[in-house]
Amino acid sequence: MVGKLQRRPSIKKQISLILGIKPRHVALYERALSHRSISEDVAENNERLEYLGDAVLGTIIADYLFKKYPYKDEGFLTEMRSKMVNRHQLNDIAIKMGLKNLTRFNTADNALRNSQIFGNTLEALVGAIYLDKGYEKTRQWIMTQILTPYLSVDELEQVEINLKNKLIGWAGRNNKDIQFETVGESAEGKRRVFTVAILLDGEKIAEGRGFNKKDAGQEAVLEAAKTIPL
Repeated sequence: MVGKLQRRPSIKKQISLILGIKPRHVALYERALSHRSISEDVAENNERLEYLGDAVLGTIIADYLFKKYPYKDEGFLTEMRSKMVNRHQLNDIAIKMGLKNLTRFNTADNALRNSQIFGNTLEALVGAIYLDKGYEKTRQWIMTQILTPYLSVDELEQVEINLKNKLIGWAGRNNKDIQFETVGESAEGKRRVFTVAILLDGEKIAEGRGFNKKDAGQEAVLEAAKTIPL
């Protein structure tokens, strides 16, 4: 007797299982899960939703921090928000959530498998949830599905975000020459992507990419910190 074939859950069911919500407009989420390597058409890939989700996520986290720390200054709040929503952090959260298995991208491109596109997918999904459910439901989702399980604010408060200064200090103590250079600028859709390299005594030790030079430099520092005892 032949057993029944197990059917793969529908995209709506997968979204419900991973995100913990019931989507009303499934097409929004399908677009949020589609990287531009699948389609250059902005109506079919997730770049516009990523842009929206980035802004919504930043606003919700800013509001949360503003209320949590009523006596902290703007510099502290900005630093904490950066710790919570930088691309490295979001990519790590997205992978833990299982978005790597849902994101549609060109799997023949091995570089994409280990890139930051899954954090971008997470931002795009925030944009989709915002359009599908509204601000308050999106805020609640971010609090319960991102902040509570994946972000310990008390621990992050103790994390040194300005690794660049620590890296420069390490180089100075060890009589090393360190340089940060923008080595590339390309386009992803209609957005510019910058590549920043870190040179130690003239040799490249790390490289990072981002939609602005600051983010690219931060990614490069995070990469360098894996091998340099800061």
